[in-house]
Amino acid sequence: MLEQPQYYQFTRSDVSEFLPTHYEKVLDIGCGEGHFKRNLNESCEVWGVEPSNAANVASKSLHKVLNGYYEDVYDELPDNYFDLVVCNDVIEHMSDHDKFLKSIQKKITANGCLVGSIPNVRYIYNLYELMINKEWFYENSGVLDRTHLRFFTENSLTRTLNEHGYLIEKLHGINSELTKPLPFNIKNHKYLKAVLKRSILFFVIVVTFGFWNDVQYLQFAFRIKKHKSISR
Repeated sequence: MLEQPQYYQFTRSDVSEFLPTHYEKVLDIGCGEGHFKRNLNESCEVWGVEPSNAANVASKSLHKVLNGYYEDVYDELPDNYFDLVVCNDVIEHMSDHDKFLKSIQKKITANGCLVGSIPNVRYIYNLYELMINKEWFYENSGVLDRTHLRFFTENSLTRTLNEHGYLIEKLHGINSELTKPLPFNIKNHKYLKAVLKRSILFFVIVVTFGFWNDVQYLQFAFRIKKHKSISR
């Protein structure tokens, strides 16, 4: 797969509302070029884990960057050290997400948090391709990124986190299709198409009495903590 530079440059301010108030030592897994640091407290110590060449850029702004996959650099990460671990759109790339959710607990302090996001496989346009066009296209980015190994819905993500003994402090959809900026020119066919799509989506949510409310979101973001019983 060819690396796309912009893939590693996102600031991900959409996840910033999930950050806890207090933290001092942060681990950003899949940190890209390290731009998520802009959302963090200036005084905190930030480590990064990044398998791509973007790690070279991140090393210029983060305190320490380990170049490799999480499972490969795991032993280089200190135990019971980080009070905030960030994993934005990372878990779906892992060959064993259950192993990650269990092993990362050893690196988080007793009161530490895990904050991150994950694509929503029930996203409306993904469902449209599947149910209407009977297709499943892998792409270079998005819900069906060709490097994704796992797929989640809001319910399956919630269940998975509960199964691993986490306390879910906050979890909800982000990047709603209903709040996307519309094309500027109202006479442009793209504007009319966008309005039509949005109207159909709103209708679907209303007629299902909110049961399909989750399909509007491109991703789900969360903040979770360990149960005291699994603290180390």
